[in-house]
Amino acid sequence: MLLDGLFKKGPSQATQASLLNNTVPIFSQYGRNIYASDIVQTCIDCIASEMSKLQPRHIRCDPNTGKLLTPASNMLNNLLKRMPNPLMITRDFIEKTIWTLYLNSNTWIYPAYDVVTNSKGISSRNYTAIWPLNPMQTEWLEDASGSIFIRMTFRGGKQTTLPYEDLIHLRKKFSVNDVMGGGESGTVDNAALLKVLSINETVLTGTANSVTLSQGIRGILKVNTTIDDKMKAAERAAFMKSVADGSGVAVMDFKGDFTPVNFASKTIDSETMKFIDSKILRWFGVSVPILDGTYTDAEYAAFYNKTLEPIIISLNQAFTTVLFSPFEIANGNEVRFYQNALELTDIKNKMLICDTLGNRGAMSNNDLLALFGLPPIENGDVYYTSLNYINVAIADQYQLARAGIQSQKPTAAEEGGNK
Repeated sequence: MLLDGLFKKGPSQATQASLLNNTVPIFSQYGRNIYASDIVQTCIDCIASEMSKLQPRHIRCDPNTGKLLTPASNMLNNLLKRMPNPLMITRDFIEKTIWTLYLNSNTWIYPAYDVVTNSKGISSRNYTAIWPLNPMQTEWLEDASGSIFIRMTFRGGKQTTLPYEDLIHLRKKFSVNDVMGGGESGTVDNAALLKVLSINETVLTGTANSVTLSQGIRGILKVNTTIDDKMKAAERAAFMKSVADGSGVAVMDFKGDFTPVNFASKTIDSETMKFIDSKILRWFGVSVPILDGTYTDAEYAAFYNKTLEPIIISLNQAFTTVLFSPFEIANGNEVRFYQNALELTDIKNKMLICDTLGNRGAMSNNDLLALFGLPPIENGDVYYTSLNYINVAIADQYQLARAGIQSQKPTAAEEGGNK
């Protein structure tokens, strides 16, 4: 297996960690049955596809000056920008991460690294790959020192135990469980959604059966005598031949009576179908215009703020916390998932902000780039202001000087005489 040998060895002695609610911290992944629904798959694919446009970067904010810098030569940035691991480009990595998050309400990511020591004896991590993991079961363990470990069981029975501090753990609907996202059991909780999907499936199946039935038996030919199967077939064939002659009139003798059977094809009104679909769409925070690409700026802004931005914030914080030591974080190192290819909304409003604040020296070039979801540039912490604006305290003097008129300030004697 490709991932064999990448993981660091877990502790030789560890016991199950204790949770506040005294539950056993072993979690299996369930809930895949909701993905038989085409609406569910479409919603998640829409979210994952949008998120895959993000561009993660390792940046550094100077704690003294506040300037944002992008480290020039950096192995971590090479991984984040291009190929987090040998099997995935960045887009694939993000898309798989989001799908797994919605599938299990938990996503596990392992950044593989080597420990290197410089000439001064200072050790640091050299990251070699970043792997999204999809274990079938996770078990929380604790050693004698209180350190937390995660024992993961994968398909096929393979297991590995990793320090929790080395794992990027993203959670969705983190609520009643102490350590895992999802429901009380620490797994995806789709009970409410499954009820709606069940109704939707019943409606679709019933409509399909109604249409099929309406195209089935159209009438009963009663032969007024006792006949065997061969004679029944012959009578039916004779009747169908009479119907098929194109006249629209069937000719029968006294032995047969035809009784038509009318099956009205029942369909669900459009408002009911929209109501059912809307409940599923609201579950995932995706609207119809977002799905079919006919959204306005305001509709996309709502989708971004409600559905995408919370996940982006989680990615920023989780990656930063795990990939950097407390010392590195204190010195301004962080990972940001920039959305310059994602947040293409409210451009007019952003341009208005640029004109209003940027031209008055209230925003640096990097501030303006961040407004459009772009990473900082070198020497970008420069503030520019338009010469069309001046300090109000010297406005009169400025205008008089430009007009060649001496400022009409009262002399000291005049000021004394006016007292």
